[in-house]
Amino acid sequence: MASLKDIRKRIASVKNTQQITKAMKMVAAAKLRRAQDAVTSARPYANELKKLLSDILDRIEIESDADAPPAHPLLASRKEIHRCELVILTSDRGLCGGFNSNIIRAANRFLLDHSEIGELETYEEIYVSTIGRRGRDFFARRRDVKKGIHHEGVFDDLRYARAEEIASDLARRFVEHELDAVFLLYNTFRSAISQEVTLERLLPIPDPRGNGRRPTPDAPRPFVDFEYGPARPEVLEKLVPQTLSTRVWQALLESNASEHGARMSAMDNATRNAGEMIESLTLLANRTRQAAITTELVEIVSGAEAL
Repeated sequence: MASLKDIRKRIASVKNTQQITKAMKMVAAAKLRRAQDAVTSARPYANELKKLLSDILDRIEIESDADAPPAHPLLASRKEIHRCELVILTSDRGLCGGFNSNIIRAANRFLLDHSEIGELETYEEIYVSTIGRRGRDFFARRRDVKKGIHHEGVFDDLRYARAEEIASDLARRFVEHELDAVFLLYNTFRSAISQEVTLERLLPIPDPRGNGRRPTPDAPRPFVDFEYGPARPEVLEKLVPQTLSTRVWQALLESNASEHGARMSAMDNATRNAGEMIESLTLLANRTRQAAITTELVEIVSGAEAL
């Protein structure tokens, strides 16, 4: 049985840990509020951009032949996917619960499903690119995984310009046929205690209309009848790359907010667990002290009777 001195040392140690986890929880909560505001502000813009792209594609396809090529190279699907890149978003730091492990587990499942022994379409080469040091460190130890690009320090200074850089590099490699498809794996922010692992195809850009069917000239229009200037193809030339950058930016914001939410939740649980441990150790210390006092009293009484 531990001595009273040892128990008191453990209580002091747990109290120090509790102070640290409580402080980390408060910091994460402050960062979460800012990150959540950024996510909720960006979502409407991304949705409207998607609607605008859908509207332009509808109009271009109405005016073009059925066998016309895709309106933009980034929208062109490949018949066969030989080289694929999986971009995973993890955190730079730990102590955020299952935030990173859920992403890594989903990445491993993607690699297995699309391998020769998997149940889905087989890709000859799958490269894993990482945003966040936790993902980089994990896959650096995997010799069976082809390493892509690691984007360093993205979450240290989260800016739209970084999303544009990443999207521009992926678009260039896709157009030059270095890649046939790009997938993005990240945590979508639902609430402070809930994050959802999301896998989405980044390139070729999925048809925003969902079904990919050609519209008819007399089909009902769900949007306002815009007049475009300059011409629609010129607008599309700028809009498609911007859509790609916006999707990368949205994923970065979602992942950032999810990380802070997961860390706040993890530190809150750790703080409460530390409190329960302190109560348990305090009770043990009291019992140990009472047992020591009882033993001393018994020894005194026994000594007095012996006299």
